[in-house]
Amino acid sequence: MQNHNFITTHAVLHIKNMVSHSCVKVVREELQRTGFIQVVNVQLGEAEINYDAQVVNMEVINTILQRNGFELIQDNTTKLVEMIKKAVIEHVFYGANSSSLIRNSDYLSERLGHPYPYLSKLFSEATSSTLEKYIILIKIEKIKELITYDEHSLSEVAYMMGYSSVQYLSNQFKQITGLTVSEYKSQGSKDRKPLSGVL
Repeated sequence: MQNHNFITTHAVLHIKNMVSHSCVKVVREELQRTGFIQVVNVQLGEAEINYDAQVVNMEVINTILQRNGFELIQDNTTKLVEMIKKAVIEHVFYGANSSSLIRNSDYLSERLGHPYPYLSKLFSEATSSTLEKYIILIKIEKIKELITYDEHSLSEVAYMMGYSSVQYLSNQFKQITGLTVSEYKSQGSKDRKPLSGVL
């Protein structure tokens, strides 16, 4: 931060479309690059900052974020929906095999401090999808990643992703992607979506 007289304002920003560790890196670097924003902490969907209120306002910060495909979230419903998405992605992609051990509904309720039926209803009303379908779509993207890396057997993938059997995983995979797991593995171009584009 540049060394001059400034009024420090503290804020926690809720940010849309932050869905990976590389997103965290981009947000941190872009905010710091201004010279007027001190980044305290950045994690999926959120950045804690101190900034010079005489030079930078939320409109400027939002412009910086939008240039990189992100966006500030203003209203509480949208914030909670983004927090739900973030929690699902963290659980499925970074949960270190915990997906098979913890029910999604229990995890989300505990993580977000609301009963699962409330979260599910809010998510359905605010998006074009049910929460259950969103969780399945994120799991399918993780399964695509695991299949592409080819480091685990399909039985291991099914266990890691919380499926009771390979058959159940295979059926759901075909239903969502239109391809069998074998067809997906053998096709040249891997049809993986950015997580921000799921839904």
